[in-house]
Amino acid sequence: MTKPADVSTKRLISLAPDNWVKWVTQIPDVTVGEILNSEFQWISRESDVLIRAESPQDGEFLIVNELQLRYNSKMPRRMRAYASLAEEKYNLPTYPVLINILKTSDTQIPTTYTSNVAGIRAHQDYRVINLWEVDVNIVFEQSLPSLLPFVPILKGGENESTIRQALQILRRDEQLNQLETVLAFFATFVLESALVKEIMRWDMAVLRESPWYQEILREGEALGQALGEARGEARGEARGEARGEARGEARGIKTGLETSLEIKFGNPGLELMPIISEITDLQRLKAIQQAIKTVNSVEELRQLL
Repeated sequence: MTKPADVSTKRLISLAPDNWVKWVTQIPDVTVGEILNSEFQWISRESDVLIRAESPQDGEFLIVNELQLRYNSKMPRRMRAYASLAEEKYNLPTYPVLINILKTSDTQIPTTYTSNVAGIRAHQDYRVINLWEVDVNIVFEQSLPSLLPFVPILKGGENESTIRQALQILRRDEQLNQLETVLAFFATFVLESALVKEIMRWDMAVLRESPWYQEILREGEALGQALGEARGEARGEARGEARGEARGEARGIKTGLETSLEIKFGNPGLELMPIISEITDLQRLKAIQQAIKTVNSVEELRQLL
């Protein structure tokens, strides 16, 4: 059984901070000073990691590292806020970096925030790194242990041999072996759960301890609940019937289920949607929602259906 995983962004970056900042900035002679406190009292969420760095040509500056499981449209404004608050707090210029982990769509992700109110403009550039576009070979060639857990979702990292190579590196290092859980989690996006279990040689129930796993499940559940409430209210107002809300909630839950099935099992999981779409009983749908958290295979879930 693997140890509980400390998979915070700060922990990942601190494994090799010099190599990390060289990679995110593409400045070959940059050096790390220290990892700073990135919590700002003016906003409720803290920036992931704030690093003081220095290079001969740019002098001392801050690298604002923001890792997102999935990109959302609020990020340009958030990157502007983080960069400005960091600059104000530490009186240093900033180099903001947004790192998106999972691909959501083919939409071009902006690298700039701009606003214009009565001719008064605000502008913030930031670098965007999409992990699905990053060549997996740089993890091994540039010694980037911070990216080892993400190998399965990097470009060219979806094959079994590459995932096994990443696992071997993690297991050889006492500092890195706690990251097996994260590697296993992202491996389930590209390999069958049974094969991941065989590669890892430990109970896949450990996977459910991963904060990444919990965050994705929460996304699916929140989406289902939000859509259910919104559609239920709209139907209730339009028809004046209580069953409108129930039907809306059922549709919302089904949408959340579809998201969770695709994330956990890929296309084989989506093959269950024709069966699920025929279910109208809310309690049964909610039971399926809970079951997805615990089952290890599509067949196991199919039996429950």
